[in-house]
Amino acid sequence: MASNEDDLMPENTSGYKLSQPKQSLAEYQKMDENDESLQRYKESLGLGGGGKDLSDPNDPRVCIIYSLTMESPGRPPVVIDLSKPGSESTLKDNPFKIKEGARFTMVASFKVQHEILSGLHYVQAVKRGKIRVPGGKTSEMIGSFAPNTEKNPVYTKRFNEEEAPSGMLARGHYNASSSFVDDDKKTHLQFDWSFDITKEW
Repeated sequence: MASNEDDLMPENTSGYKLSQPKQSLAEYQKMDENDESLQRYKESLGLGGGGKDLSDPNDPRVCIIYSLTMESPGRPPVVIDLSKPGSESTLKDNPFKIKEGARFTMVASFKVQHEILSGLHYVQAVKRGKIRVPGGKTSEMIGSFAPNTEKNPVYTKRFNEEEAPSGMLARGHYNASSSFVDDDKKTHLQFDWSFDITKEW
């Protein structure tokens, strides 16, 4: 499914700017230790926590998305496995079911390596046929992160709870496009997938 590039970019936040200019991990670690606000910023990124850096020198990616999981009360989680390069290419042809009116939460699991990842967003656009559904574009801030270490090997982010549409007209097949984009508008992963809204699970 071809997607308009703007569909998969986060909305601009008026007045928003980075609290610190983007720098390398080594530069962050050498910053003034007497600056309390800077120390708090570094702690918020997970710097200074110790542990071996898990960055893979043979993998140039800064952000590696392992999975996107749908959790719904009383149901087994539905896991979209994104851990292997190219695994996202078959998702569109394997839709999963969502019961109409069901409440669910999406959870992203990912790794950061080599450098600070600043302002990661998750952006999703949902269409039925070629038409974007009302309210079908969502953008959620995930945050800024330091490279993972053996003490914190994987990051997870729970998104806001959602409710599937209900009613006969809502049932049917939907296509979605998702992307993980940072403050520099760099897309770390983009993929198409699909789901069916059904009367029953």
